[in-house]
Amino acid sequence: MRPTWRRALGCAGGTGDDAEVSLDDLRPDTAAARTAREVTAAFSSPALSAHCVRSYLWAARYAADRGIEHDAELLYVAAMVHDIGLVPLFDSATEPFEQAGGAVGWVFAAGAGWPVDRRERVREVVVRHMESDVDVAADPEGHLLELATALDVSGRNPQDWPADFRAEVLARYPRSGFAEEFLGCFQQQADRLPGSAAGRFVRSGFAGRLRTNPLDT
Repeated sequence: MRPTWRRALGCAGGTGDDAEVSLDDLRPDTAAARTAREVTAAFSSPALSAHCVRSYLWAARYAADRGIEHDAELLYVAAMVHDIGLVPLFDSATEPFEQAGGAVGWVFAAGAGWPVDRRERVREVVVRHMESDVDVAADPEGHLLELATALDVSGRNPQDWPADFRAEVLARYPRSGFAEEFLGCFQQQADRLPGSAAGRFVRSGFAGRLRTNPLDT
C-alpha cells in the first residue's frame, strides 16, 4: 500500500474534509506535467532529478498546509526544469543557470501550447527560485519554489514540514550523492560567473550549509 498523509482539500478547491493523499496524488495529472517529468529524467542526473521532484513535493505540501492558492501545473513544470541550466547540455557560457533554465522553461511551455503570458510565468518562477525572498502575494509559485529549494539544498526551516512527511519524501526520493554533485555544479557557476547568485552563495558558506543539511541526518 502506498504511504499517505492527511490534509484538508478546501484550499485546493475540494470539499474541505480531510482526505488521504499519496505523494503520487500531489503531481498534477496533465500532459505537460508528465512530459516535464520525462524531460528532467532524460537530461538530469538521478540525484538532480530527485531534487526536482522533492522540491515540488515540499512546495505542494507547504501550500496545502497554509492554503496558498497557486497554479499547480505551472509550479510543477517550473520545479522540474528549475535546475536544468546546471546540466552540461543546457549550461550557458554567459548566463547564470537560473536564466538558462528559465529559457528552457519558456520553450517547454511554448511546445506545450501555453499562451505567452504563462510561458513567461514559468521563466519568472525558475529565475526567482534563486532570490532570497519572493512575495507570496505577487508570485505564489515563485514563493513556494524558493522556499522548497531552500529546504532541499540548504536545509532552511525544516520544521515547516511535518516530520512524517519529510521522512516519506526522503524514503521515496533519496538524497544519495546530491550534496557533492550540486556543490560541484555551483562551484563551476561561481568560477565562471562570480557575480551570479551562485557565486554569491558559494562565497557565503554555501558548501557548509549543503553538507550539513538536516535532511541528511
